[in-house]
Amino acid sequence: MTGATILPAVVPVAGPAVVAHGAGDLRIEQVPVPVPGPDEAVVEVAFGGICGSDLHYWLHGAAGESVLKAPMVLGHEIVGTVVRAAADGTGPAAGTPVAVHPATPGDGPGRFPAERPNLSPGCTYLGSAARFPHTDGAFSRYAVLPARMLRALPAGLELRRAALAEPTAVAWHAVGRAGDVAGKTVLVIGSGPIGALAVAVLKRAGAARIVAVDMHEKPLEIARAVGADDLLHGTDTAAIEAVEADVVIESSGSHHGLASAVRGAVRGGKVIMVGLLPTGPQPVLISLAITRELDLIGSFRFNDEIDHVITALADGTLAADPVITHTYRLEDGLAAFATARDAATSGKVLLDFRPKPE
Repeated sequence: MTGATILPAVVPVAGPAVVAHGAGDLRIEQVPVPVPGPDEAVVEVAFGGICGSDLHYWLHGAAGESVLKAPMVLGHEIVGTVVRAAADGTGPAAGTPVAVHPATPGDGPGRFPAERPNLSPGCTYLGSAARFPHTDGAFSRYAVLPARMLRALPAGLELRRAALAEPTAVAWHAVGRAGDVAGKTVLVIGSGPIGALAVAVLKRAGAARIVAVDMHEKPLEIARAVGADDLLHGTDTAAIEAVEADVVIESSGSHHGLASAVRGAVRGGKVIMVGLLPTGPQPVLISLAITRELDLIGSFRFNDEIDHVITALADGTLAADPVITHTYRLEDGLAAFATARDAATSGKVLLDFRPKPE
């Protein structure tokens, strides 16, 4: 067990949380701790990573087409310690450090492959306003979560490092969509947290050459630290096209990045689109993709990849630590969000939910 925790005799009825009330309205406030159901555990949250979707809810009151209609607790990249196990006996015991798989696959209109529950139309995610009532997240001192979401952490895996499990699973899934990358040249467009984590996953998977692209120096510095062989500025179109990558991971989430991905792929190559572009029509170099016979492949969230990520973080085969650039205490949450917003100076920004040491 990592990070021994003194278990509270009684879980408080309320605790501090990060709540988005609307565009530009983010508050640190007390929220009730729900009464757990038979299959739910209470987790004392230690760390939470700020995701791009959290930033969108704060800045715009929406993430894509998911619009805030009521205050919502943010956060889905979390780790902590079980302080009350599920009453039905499922899931980890009290005292177990855990990471969280934040998805709940669900039924809904539309078909999807049974082995890919991330595509289920009724799927919900912690900290999402896609449906109403919204699905509260877990940026709170105490989170009540279904036991099936909890993943026990191996001995020796520190909670701070384990906070990368969820975003790394997104990157792992994206790399997996490309197939075997061993011995191949891979171009990563956008070296923010997901792009940098993709670099780390690609390095572990045996890619022969990894070229990272970004508009800012700090993300490129992080990409180098986790395994990128070469770095390019996003405006250097000629150099990007000259890479002729077997696989391109597009993680910028912009049509400019997608254009660079198409240009930088070798004829017959694959472009994995993990960066979520804004809703609505987007300009794409589709004629070039057609004449080069490129495979344009979508990548959305993940399935069981988080289990492989946790193992790799624990055994040291996945070097992801440099992606974490800042850690703020919960009471400084507004400053944390401001830092996370600045892609030129930050990578993954963590919130520390642990009580102040006395």
